[in-house]
Amino acid sequence: MKISAINTYLVRPRWCFVEIETDEGITGWGEAVIEGKASTVKACVEEMTEYLIGKDPGHIEDLWNLLYRGAFYRGGPVLMSAISGIDQALWDIKGKYYQAPVYDLMGGSCRDRMKVYSWIGGDRPDDVANAAKERKNAGFQAVKMNATEELQYIDSYDKIDAVLERVASIREAVGKYGSLS
Repeated sequence: MKISAINTYLVRPRWCFVEIETDEGITGWGEAVIEGKASTVKACVEEMTEYLIGKDPGHIEDLWNLLYRGAFYRGGPVLMSAISGIDQALWDIKGKYYQAPVYDLMGGSCRDRMKVYSWIGGDRPDDVANAAKERKNAGFQAVKMNATEELQYIDSYDKIDAVLERVASIREAVGKYGSLS
């Protein structure tokens, strides 16, 4: 099996996805992004394409080292995010090829369950309280939100007061101490 094409997709508002195609019709997907720099990471993935076309996608470690060590400059968020998206897509291909979950290829699962959070926004205090209540009813014990609109280094007290209103509305809706349980 050989890598036949690499495609990148920018998805608003902030994502870049990598799709790697093979000559056997197996396709893998990965996410290569830095918040606010999706186009930059996309360009980096596209520059790496020439090193990957025609290569065996199953040689993940070899390809990772080629991309990382093959350049004069190493590391940094742009390069590592691009390599990460490619790496994810290669593991996706390998899992599909062997018809196994990737975690089985990497040594097996390590837990039976995992605590996760749900995103609830944060634009208006009423919305976050209702959203937190909905997530609690759906079984979530933690939420994540934007507590503020965009702030400047020196900003108004009104914006800080708005944060307090948002957090207070959640506490009032679902309980004290930040626990949704």
